[in-house]
Amino acid sequence: GGVGKTTVAKRIYNEIHREFEFKSFLADVSNTTSKHGLVYLQNKLIFDILKEKSEIRCVDEGTDLIKQQFRHRRVLVIMDNIDEEVQLRAIAGSHDWFGPGSRIIITTRDERLLLNVDKVYPLQEMNEDEAMELFSWPAFGNRWPNEEYLELSKNVVSYCGGLPLALKDF
Repeated sequence: GGVGKTTVAKRIYNEIHREFEFKSFLADVSNTTSKHGLVYLQNKLIFDILKEKSEIRCVDEGTDLIKQQFRHRRVLVIMDNIDEEVQLRAIAGSHDWFGPGSRIIITTRDERLLLNVDKVYPLQEMNEDEAMELFSWPAFGNRWPNEEYLELSKNVVSYCGGLPLALKDF
């Protein structure tokens, strides 16, 4: 946690979403599922893509509708913070649910959920210079701290262990 998966997913979405007529960013799937259920997420996905409200009553009905409506559409779907296989199966169970050129991007802490995906891009902790820059921009309005704050800044960056979320919110 805190390595920047959500930040990277948002950045990817912002960079490429204009290339897709049909798109959806499903934020914090784990928490949303706990609070509202999988049917809520399916309804959100369908609304984001089709711009129509749907009245799905159960997960099976939702998966059938997703397959039927999206199999000929080129879509971008980002599912952030997946923590159970059932979430993945309810939203993006198979490649053939979506049209050619579609992109389904997921973020997760659980590598076991990535066994059936095409490509995996593990995030690495930032090196010291990258971490210092991330800390310095909001703290000092500059890429690097002034000499008088350099030692203190190094201590903060070291304390945060190269985790972007910790540095950003420090």
